[in-house]
Amino acid sequence: MQIRVEIHDDAVRKGLADLARRGANLRPLMQDIGEEAYRSVQKNFDIGGRPTPWKTSDRVRREGGKTLSDTARLRRSITVDADSSHVRVGTNVEYARIHQLGGKTKPHVIRPRHAKGLFWPGAQHPVKAVKHPGSVFPARPFLMLQDDDMRRIERIAADYIGKQ
Repeated sequence: MQIRVEIHDDAVRKGLADLARRGANLRPLMQDIGEEAYRSVQKNFDIGGRPTPWKTSDRVRREGGKTLSDTARLRRSITVDADSSHVRVGTNVEYARIHQLGGKTKPHVIRPRHAKGLFWPGAQHPVKAVKHPGSVFPARPFLMLQDDDMRRIERIAADYIGKQ
């Protein structure tokens, strides 16, 4: 008596080859993760801090508007850079670090840029320069992901791996 077993594994082999191909180039996955992280950072600006709202800035108290959004330069500077093994979300704006982490600026001298003197109500004019003691900035973390964002990123990765 002879028993013959045939295994038709063409679909499995094709699926494994496809998985190996996608695993060799994770750039599309990293780009998708970067887009999700970018949306999260933009939402942080929309809401004004998550999960804890940012401390309202002095400018907002004086003039209105949104904290960290006076000119929107910081928000517009957020970039995503993805390659086959990493994704980076960040900014090159020089003042981003102090807003993200908080801190105090160094004492410095303020001089007029386009005029002969500085002006503000009540000052003895002309004022050629002012010694500024430095400013204290509370941390207002805008480059951060929330638990919901991480769950969406996990789903993005699972969907990428599970595609047939």
